[in-house]
Amino acid sequence: MPLTPRDEADVAEAIRAALAQDAPLSIEGHGSKAALGRATQRERVLSLAALTGVTLYEPQELVLTARAGTPLREIVALLDAQNQQLAFEPMDHAALLGGARDHATIGGVIATNASGPRRIKAGAARDHLLGFRSVTGRGEIVKSGGRVMKNVTGYDLSKLVAGSYGTLAALTELTLKVLPKAETEETLLLSGLGEEKGLAALRKASGSPYEVSSLAYDPQADAAALRLEGPQISVTTRRDDLMRFLGDFGGATSVLAADESRAFWTRIRDAEPIAGEGVIWRISLAPTNGFAFVERLRSAGAPLIAHFYDWAGGLVWLRLETAADAHATAIRAIVDALGGHATLIRADAATRARVDVFHPQPSALASLTRRVKEAFDPRFILERGRLRAEF
Repeated sequence: MPLTPRDEADVAEAIRAALAQDAPLSIEGHGSKAALGRATQRERVLSLAALTGVTLYEPQELVLTARAGTPLREIVALLDAQNQQLAFEPMDHAALLGGARDHATIGGVIATNASGPRRIKAGAARDHLLGFRSVTGRGEIVKSGGRVMKNVTGYDLSKLVAGSYGTLAALTELTLKVLPKAETEETLLLSGLGEEKGLAALRKASGSPYEVSSLAYDPQADAAALRLEGPQISVTTRRDDLMRFLGDFGGATSVLAADESRAFWTRIRDAEPIAGEGVIWRISLAPTNGFAFVERLRSAGAPLIAHFYDWAGGLVWLRLETAADAHATAIRAIVDALGGHATLIRADAATRARVDVFHPQPSALASLTRRVKEAFDPRFILERGRLRAEF
């Protein structure tokens, strides 16, 4: 049975008890991301599902504070009522990992730094985290940051805990920047260009003055997609200007109106174009290297089933046939040559125990990562083995 603390004090007590018994804990909200990362060496699950509720929301100040176990869908509904949003578009992993949709908690979103297609314009989840409360692996309650973006705190711990997968501290409360929703949106589709040319069009658009908020390429549809958001008159003008700007690329053009556009980008956000049987990888690298990576992977004979590009080619999602090492050797060799990071998103537990799920770090950075872990959690009580086999 999982441990189910009722409040922050209970979380601290549970971690101190685990520390005394040297009994490692894994941290969960609703468990929607439990299969991310390495298989942990846990003895108990620390469930934060009871730590729920929005404790502060000031729409005029664009700030919201919620306990870590608060369902994301409740926060989205609250923001919708004020025509506001989490601009970083937190990804829903259900299409890739299984389970119910809309089952994430805000704590899990921040712990995994789950961000979507708008990241290239709005930033990642960590860029919207103003402050937090947490309990470290020492059993100490820690508060960092506040309700404004600039705080003289010495260290920006918000950037550190976001994406740490619970390995440093159990997040108990989060304060986030929220933003107004755009009045409308449209998506310009350029079809029939082919993979290399379509990605070149996206890169050109990303450096243009037309404020394209999302750029993706779907090889199955042979379509480059460019999202424009804002007031209707602005969207229309920028769309027409962008079509002229990219006119030399040729191809067929079409436009997705607001509702179709939102549905399209939700599908991209949740990596649905590669959903299906096999192992899933997420590759982050320079946009100019996205196509080269896929071409080298093909040349290496990797059994690629499906893929697509986000962030103008800077993010590549892959689905490959199942293999003992999940094709890590081939993928990482290419990524190391081009520069970037390769993360194994989905494989069975045995594979995730054998293979480095996260890209191996250079020795100096690995040493720093270990020192940070030891500062927060010297006995490796929290999420032992989640990021690295040794801690």
